[in-house]
Amino acid sequence: MIDARLTIDGRPMTTAGTFAVLNPSTGAEAGRAPNAGQAELDAAVAAAGRAFPSWSAQDDATLREACQAVTARLQEHAEELARILTLEQGKPLNGLGSRWEMGGAAAWAGYTAGLALPVEVLQDTNEGRVELHRKPLGVVGSITPWNFPVMIAVWHVLPALRTGNTVVLKPSPYTPLATLRMVEILNEVLPAGVLNSVSGDDRSFNIGAAMSSHPGIAKIVFTGSSGTGRQVMRSAAETLKRLTLELGGNDAGIVLPDADPAKIAEGLFWGAFINNGQTCAAMKRLYVHESIHDAVCEALAAYARAIPVGDGLDEASALGPVQNRMQFDKVARLVADAAERGKVLVGGAPGDGLFFPPTIVAGLANGDPLVDEEQFGPALPVIRYSDVEEAIAAANDSPNGLGGSVWSSDIDAAKAVAKRMECGSVWINKHGAIQPNAPFGGIKSSGLGVEFAEDGLKEYTSAQVIFS
Repeated sequence: MIDARLTIDGRPMTTAGTFAVLNPSTGAEAGRAPNAGQAELDAAVAAAGRAFPSWSAQDDATLREACQAVTARLQEHAEELARILTLEQGKPLNGLGSRWEMGGAAAWAGYTAGLALPVEVLQDTNEGRVELHRKPLGVVGSITPWNFPVMIAVWHVLPALRTGNTVVLKPSPYTPLATLRMVEILNEVLPAGVLNSVSGDDRSFNIGAAMSSHPGIAKIVFTGSSGTGRQVMRSAAETLKRLTLELGGNDAGIVLPDADPAKIAEGLFWGAFINNGQTCAAMKRLYVHESIHDAVCEALAAYARAIPVGDGLDEASALGPVQNRMQFDKVARLVADAAERGKVLVGGAPGDGLFFPPTIVAGLANGDPLVDEEQFGPALPVIRYSDVEEAIAAANDSPNGLGGSVWSSDIDAAKAVAKRMECGSVWINKHGAIQPNAPFGGIKSSGLGVEFAEDGLKEYTSAQVIFS
């Protein structure tokens, strides 16, 4: 069993109380994590504040080299962290699971290390020179979710470090173990206080809320639900914190009538069921033209039936359990309701423990709960449409606007539809394929600000214009 520790001011710390972290595959304890309170949070923020002046004064080359050293540590400890991740999160080691997540974390870290925000010369004439400089904000508070604990932590931490900020990182109470261990490892190559961690069960003391209102934190970067994102905004308002919020999505896919059902089935499946559907930018609604609706449903169901679901430590598993009971119950409720309204093509019946088979339901429409609510689990509604205008309107009929996709043999026709979708990212003949050189963020209730690439790096800085 794993006994995790906080890292504050470069030193490992324990707390008087701990809380259990469960293995969703077995229900047994995967480990115990420190149950921090206000004192530990204040200590972490103070350490980050003390470290900020010297860290932010480093030249660009030094910051880049430090981030490269962080990337190397992630690569060296990838297997260790992947196994911890599988124990607490449930995702398989293989396939698009924990090893894949660790590979993504290292790739993002390496790419971010190579980014830079040089001085921009806005004017250089006889009338004077005008320069735009980017300056770090101070202490960044990072609040991460349970679906991709390590990779999303890297998405938050690396751009903060690269731009000269210091960090206090709080992982989800469902999956703190790999993140806390990662912070320990990275402190081997970072100065004391630059990267600190706090964890808690959020019952006796809500660390996330305390971070959002903490006067010593200049910016909060949060990935999670839209409801919690609104709470973060409210509690951050008093101190006028900078915010980056990557929130919930109810991504729609639109299959045009010229698509080949057999060719797109695999992409459709993994677009919806990557990480067991527990992905903000997974496809959660699929609109299919009536001329190929049945063929797409048949191809999808056949592919889903061949996917092995089991304990993440079993190298044969392609999908694991739903991560926690609350999410499992939500998926079960939505699928049970959908079974009464439509036709379950595959799956539908919960398995033992937190295992839920990949489920595809046809015969639903906008207004049905499985279509309107973000299920964040292994269930996909397929909705029949007759006119593409109808499909675009239905796809846009959502308070969310994170991602979307269009599936077609005609790329130009697909792009024309994509431009009319109300979301931050649209993919053609794939879904959810984010990459570190492309900004990622949502509109409407799906977030505020962007992550990745130079645009994401700028979110961790303030602009200062110098006239000379």
